[in-house]
Amino acid sequence: MAFNNQREESTEIKEKFLAECNMLRENMQIDFVGIALQQTEGLNITWPFVSGNTTNKYKYITVRYGKGIAGKVISTGAALSIDSFPDGISGKPTEYPIMLAERLFAVYAVPINFKGMPKGALLAGMRSPIVWSDTNIKQVKQMTTEIEKLLPYYFK
Repeated sequence: MAFNNQREESTEIKEKFLAECNMLRENMQIDFVGIALQQTEGLNITWPFVSGNTTNKYKYITVRYGKGIAGKVISTGAALSIDSFPDGISGKPTEYPIMLAERLFAVYAVPINFKGMPKGALLAGMRSPIVWSDTNIKQVKQMTTEIEKLLPYYFK
């Protein structure tokens, strides 16, 4: 019985994360929202929750701490904006697998904190040009606060 309860709880948590992604994508009228989280063991970072994906390639993306959009956001604890991928990026385009997999042109990503430390990244993305307005940035940061409330259930 406990096994079924754990599975149900896991499904419920996943649905809450996905609901947050869907809400942000719809409210901002953007193409893609993803949550990248550092794994509990080690420095690998994956994309367990996305909305607006065109492929399932995100499921197979794993980056190291400090690499890719998520790794850079987590390692610096600071937001990252890319306005016209691949122009103006540091490094090679292949170092940004989520951008390539989802054919994203512009993204804005912010750190997601757990126990005062960056452990994830919330990414808002477009497949066409966009200028990230102050309102957009505020919406992403507000959603980060909601996602941080779910992290204790994810990192048990």
